[in-house]
Amino acid sequence: MTNINNLKQIVIIGSGPAGLTAALYSARADYNPIVYEGLVSGGQLTTATVIENYPGFPEGIHGTELMQKIREQASKFGAELLFSTIDKVDFSKHPFTLWDDKNNEIKALSVIIATGASPRMLGIPSEKEYFGQGVSTCATCDGYFYKGKVVAVIGGGDTAAMEAIYLSNLASKVYIIHRRDELRACACSQKKILNTPNIEVIWDSVVDEIIGETKGFAKYVTAIKLKNVKTNTYNTINVDGVFIAIGHHPNTELFVNQLELTEEKYIKTIPGTTKTSVDGVFACGDVQDPVYKQAVVAAGSGAMAALDAQNFLEKFY
Repeated sequence: MTNINNLKQIVIIGSGPAGLTAALYSARADYNPIVYEGLVSGGQLTTATVIENYPGFPEGIHGTELMQKIREQASKFGAELLFSTIDKVDFSKHPFTLWDDKNNEIKALSVIIATGASPRMLGIPSEKEYFGQGVSTCATCDGYFYKGKVVAVIGGGDTAAMEAIYLSNLASKVYIIHRRDELRACACSQKKILNTPNIEVIWDSVVDEIIGETKGFAKYVTAIKLKNVKTNTYNTINVDGVFIAIGHHPNTELFVNQLELTEEKYIKTIPGTTKTSVDGVFACGDVQDPVYKQAVVAAGSGAMAALDAQNFLEKFY
């Protein structure tokens, strides 16, 4: 049997809804989890303004406030939270070995990975300036704020199609801005887009600039400047919001050659569980979820990971 003296029972990498929920569940079960939060606690949700679709908050809640509440709850029950990153892992033998950003070596009986996925961005300065204030990467999260307004969805794949269709039920007008002359979305989505009266596709175009204004302490998007990639001409259309939907990339660079990944580089888990290809290593949240990407779904999978880890740890006691 493994000598458990001086070993961490559960190490959690990541501090979004999945990681902190895993910490809460693990701490309440007296497994003394240690959470490597990264340099900023809370994950992507801290970039959201008001979140209205997380259960329990009928008036909505700011993303940073929600994550702080979950963080405090996990800490209350004994989770150790560190503003530090894990820079290297070795899952080839048990106990597992991890190294932090100060090259400290950590030994762990089990590891829960909750490093999330990052939205792909356009790479223009103005998207950063208006992110969370007119620029979004999640229609389900922020679409309600644009009820009756004009929005643009950037992209031409399945993600962009789903975003545009969802927004068409809220916004008065939805532009899809696509750099090619045909969509890459599935045939059924394309058919629905082309038959939805308030969706208009602008072909062969990319966003050159997001234009807005500042009123007091708030920023507002007012328009986007487009470049036609075939004619090299420019035009500007007025919009109230921009939804970037050109895909996500999971934050799995650390686990290449350590865990089995999908073709899209998400961590592969056994269906119905958070178990990875290595016994004792679990993955939850967006790092293993290429479909839903919702805070409440990530939190639920964080609870699953904690329970899976606890079941794994029972053999050592």
